[in-house]
Amino acid sequence: MKATTANLAVDAPAARQQAALLTLLADEDPGVYQAVRDKILGGGPAAAGWLRAHTLSDEPLLRRRATEILRHFARLEADTRFVAFCIAHGENLDLEEGVWLLAQTRHPETNVAAYRAWLDLFAETLRERMVLKDGAAGVLSAMNTYLFDELGFRGNQENYYEPDNSYLNRVIDRRAGNPISLCVLYWLLARRLQLPIAGIAMPGHFLCRYQSSTETFFIDAFNRGKLLTRADCVQHLQRSGHGFQEPFLAPASSGRTLLRMCSNLHQIYAHRKQPEEAARLQRYLVALAK
Repeated sequence: MKATTANLAVDAPAARQQAALLTLLADEDPGVYQAVRDKILGGGPAAAGWLRAHTLSDEPLLRRRATEILRHFARLEADTRFVAFCIAHGENLDLEEGVWLLAQTRHPETNVAAYRAWLDLFAETLRERMVLKDGAAGVLSAMNTYLFDELGFRGNQENYYEPDNSYLNRVIDRRAGNPISLCVLYWLLARRLQLPIAGIAMPGHFLCRYQSSTETFFIDAFNRGKLLTRADCVQHLQRSGHGFQEPFLAPASSGRTLLRMCSNLHQIYAHRKQPEEAARLQRYLVALAK
């Protein structure tokens, strides 16, 4: 069936007009679909109320397109929540809340309570195993064995620049991430266990640091939790051409960590030539920089 945009000249669709829009939504012509999609989106989130029932339609094409439009509205709502959170809380924001809000901007269906429960379970298992461990090396060894050997978390070397490496829900789902997302996972578990661990935003790499009154270890979560000394980190910085400056090994604030996650995503989307996603991340960077 063919149609023109003249068929779409409605504002707040009544039942008859909704039926016409739904018919056009299921049209196989991509141009018709794009026009009706734009019309529905132009009406704002109120359209979700009458469109939601059609995500269960017997017509596969209508079902898929209704779902896609609703997901678009959900992502817009998630954008608003995330930007407001970043502006309101600044440098010392709650990192865990921030990474879940960021995840919902890409995956609005994310059940945050369920993922928090997973982290609680991981931490409880670790707590039981750490009781008999002596010193930082023993504690971190137990943590690394559980996370990387038993649960199978790993650095995604094969698809390093895949966007899902940066969204914590997908990191947990797939057991794969990039340096900063795996360090954030490590960091959030450490908080539950009251371990003195912070994030370290080195140029070109992200680590965690365990520091007590007597011991200091740097932890490379991307490389299965490999323990490094300060000298190891200095050598890495010099070999990679960054040189060494003392602030490179200073703890990163929650706000700066989230900013770096968003900056990485912005670069990835720009490189993949996804301008809408890159523009979305640019708004987040502006909000986090305020």
